[in-house]
Amino acid sequence: MTTLNRRQTLGLIGAAAATGLASPAIAQNKKIVVGALRFTSHSASYVAQQRGYFQDAGLDVELRFFQAAQPMAVAIASGDVDYAQTAMSGGLISLADKGAVKVIGGGLSEEPGIDGQKILASDAAFQAGMTAPSGLAGKKFGVTTAGSSFHYMGSRMAQAEGIEMSFTPLQKVGTIIGALKSGQIDAWSIVPHIAKPLAGSGAVHIIGNISDYLPNYQVTTVFTSARNAAEERARTDAFLGAFSKGVADYNAAMIAKSGGEEGVNEMVDLIHKYVYEDQPREKAASSIINGTMRLNEGAKLNLASIRDQLEWFQSEDLVGGDITMDTIVDPSYVETYEA
Repeated sequence: MTTLNRRQTLGLIGAAAATGLASPAIAQNKKIVVGALRFTSHSASYVAQQRGYFQDAGLDVELRFFQAAQPMAVAIASGDVDYAQTAMSGGLISLADKGAVKVIGGGLSEEPGIDGQKILASDAAFQAGMTAPSGLAGKKFGVTTAGSSFHYMGSRMAQAEGIEMSFTPLQKVGTIIGALKSGQIDAWSIVPHIAKPLAGSGAVHIIGNISDYLPNYQVTTVFTSARNAAEERARTDAFLGAFSKGVADYNAAMIAKSGGEEGVNEMVDLIHKYVYEDQPREKAASSIINGTMRLNEGAKLNLASIRDQLEWFQSEDLVGGDITMDTIVDPSYVETYEA
C-alpha cells in the first residue's frame, strides 16, 4: 500500500493528484475519531454516541465536525479521523485510487415517497422568472468545490434539462447560503433541514427536488482508511454495528414514528445537541423535523448510484478514467444493492 504524509495528502485534494499516506492505525483501547457534518442526515452517529452504542461496542468515540466533504476525506487519509460519513467527491475517489480510503457502507439515499434534497433559487432569480430548474440555463449554481456532491447533483440536473449553467465554488455551506440570499449565485441544492427554513424566511425559494433527477441517489457513504478496512475488521464491524443501531433508532422515531410524538420529541432533543445547537430548542425543532430523510438501514449501499457518480466524475475528467468500483468500495462489510 502506498503511504503519504499529511502534507502530501493535502496536496492531493488541492491538485487531485499526489503520492503517499500516513498510516491511520490506532492502538487498541485508544479513542477513535468519527467525522461528521452538523446535518440531521448524520444523526446515526449522534444517536450511537448519546445512547451508548459505541461504548457498548468497545469504542471510545470522539465526534469531530467538518464543513465540507473533501476535508473529511483528507482527515481519513492522514489518520486524523478513523471513520466518517460524507458524500462522494473527486477528492475521496482520488484518495481511494492512491490506496488511502475505502467506502464501506451507505449513509443516506434519496428515496421515493420520502422528502429529500431541494433545489433552491435566490429571491432575485425567482422574481426574475426562474421558478423551475429548467430556467437555470446560463445561471450560477453554488458548490463547495469542483468535484463535490453539489457539483454532481447540479450537473446531472442540468443534463436532464438539456441546459448549461456555471458552477461557483464557495468552499463552505455557510458561504453558499450567504451568496444565495444576497443573489450572488442563482441556485443551489441542499438537504431539507437547511432548505425549508431558508425558503420559509422568504430569502430563497424551493423550485424542485433532486429526487426528480436522481431518484435513488446514494447521497452519503460511510468510509474509512484502506488500512482499517483491510486490517481492522473487528473494529470496523463494531463501528458499523453501533452506527447501524443509531440508524434504526432514528428511522423508527422519525420515519415510522413508532414512539409517537413523544418518540419524535426525544429524538429531536438528542439531535439538537449537535444540529442547530446555537438556537433555542423550539426554533430548532421544526428544522430538524423538516430534515427527516430515511437513513440506510444496516448501512446498506446502493452500488448503482456509486457507479453513476464514478462515471460522472470520470466524464468530467475530475478523476482517472481507469478507476474501478473495486478501487473505491469494499463490499464485504454491508449489504449492497442495485437501484
